[in-house]
Amino acid sequence: MIAFVQGPVAALAPDTAVIEVGGVGMAVQCTPATLAGLRTGEEARLATSLVVREDSLTLYGFADDDERQVFELLQTASGVGPRLAQAMLAVHRPDALRRAVAAGDEKALTAVPGIGKKGAQKLLLELKDRLGAPVGAAPAPAAGSAAPAPWRDQLHSALLGLGYAAREADEAVSAVAPLADEQSAGGGRPQVAALLRAALQTMNRTR
Repeated sequence: MIAFVQGPVAALAPDTAVIEVGGVGMAVQCTPATLAGLRTGEEARLATSLVVREDSLTLYGFADDDERQVFELLQTASGVGPRLAQAMLAVHRPDALRRAVAAGDEKALTAVPGIGKKGAQKLLLELKDRLGAPVGAAPAPAAGSAAPAPWRDQLHSALLGLGYAAREADEAVSAVAPLADEQSAGGGRPQVAALLRAALQTMNRTR
């Protein structure tokens, strides 16, 4: 098993980081939040999980060991493969998933693309005793003020991590805001990965 990779970031894409390790470029699948913390040319260390299939070897990367552990624990539930586990971590941080499972929060799980109501109910049952208790306390919003939409900060950071200027990132975030509003309609949550793809398409059209 490859427990981690460390080296300069050679390239960044919407869902992949290439880390140079001993002269070899290792392609690592990452969530937008993890990619947002990386910068091309700078040193990075990613906890990793290698998924072996008959026709492929895929390396998944995480900001820390806790995220990797949750990624692997999620896959112990029936019907959860690496793609869905990564999608769950793209929408929710590890502690948010732990709180959702502990509270039986179906709505939190159905916010993940690919998980319906029945699937969420099944996952809540299977994961109840597997993820453990939240590691840290959830930050409380200041009294009398609305918490900022987390997708905005995540998307903005991801665009900066891909090398775009702050002004370009601001414009892209504003451009996809209507899409985020559509995703939020009916109580859903904006999907950062989808918003990132839409933002990149918008920026390519304006260049």
